[in-house]
Amino acid sequence: MKKLLTIALWACCLVCAGCTDNGEKETEVVFETTYGEIRVKLYNDTPGHRDNFIKNVKDGMYTGVTFHRVVRYFMIQTGDPKTRPEGYEVKQDADGDTLAERIPAEFVYPKHFNKRGVLAAARDGDDVNPKRESDKFQFYIVTGKNCSDEDLRNYEIAREQRDAEILFQKKQMENKEKLDALRAARDRDGLSDMLEKLQYEAKDEVAEKLPLEFNQEQHKAYRTHGGAPWLDGEYTVFGEVVEGMKVVEDIQKVRTNAAEVPLKEIRITKAYVVE
Repeated sequence: MKKLLTIALWACCLVCAGCTDNGEKETEVVFETTYGEIRVKLYNDTPGHRDNFIKNVKDGMYTGVTFHRVVRYFMIQTGDPKTRPEGYEVKQDADGDTLAERIPAEFVYPKHFNKRGVLAAARDGDDVNPKRESDKFQFYIVTGKNCSDEDLRNYEIAREQRDAEILFQKKQMENKEKLDALRAARDRDGLSDMLEKLQYEAKDEVAEKLPLEFNQEQHKAYRTHGGAPWLDGEYTVFGEVVEGMKVVEDIQKVRTNAAEVPLKEIRITKAYVVE
């Protein structure tokens, strides 16, 4: 399954779940599961994900799928076509493996972030999916955990260090011939100087970009209700739970195996758009 992976607001934040600030109606979808009913609304400012999701629901794609990955204090994930008992026609390669079907990312950040109860798209990792495009079918709902201001600051620092290291590795690949020549010449000083130069360049370039920095609203939401802030700005958040968060919480508490698959099957028995 895809390693990613989503979240909801408290009831007081969900009173006006059916419309946006400008009065534009938001589409709602109901999932009837073997654990109870979950109702979500889809954001209008992520139209690609909204329309794709509605099509999947109307096509019957989610009826019968299992929650195939569950991580306590993180999220519950579903939507894999291969878990439907009736099957579902998906694109396959010559070896019979399912081909990745993706839709362009729609990051509306920091407006939409990984607070408890949001609906977000799963995706393949950056190594094979540098544009962070979303899986066409799989999605997750964040349960998450409460985070202190210090936790959030540590996430900011870790993200910057990670991005700098990734860029440093990329720069080494781009300068492979020069680095190999220095190694072949046993020029240790020259090699050390060049690696140091590339490392400083990577750190400087990352620092010049807009870093991950949690705003006041995020700090309050993560402190009070929790979520998965380490995913912010990297996965498309396109909706949120408006009813049935108790069901989501119950699902996240089930026992799983080492692969994070529930020991007892939990299925979506019916999915439909609220007309």
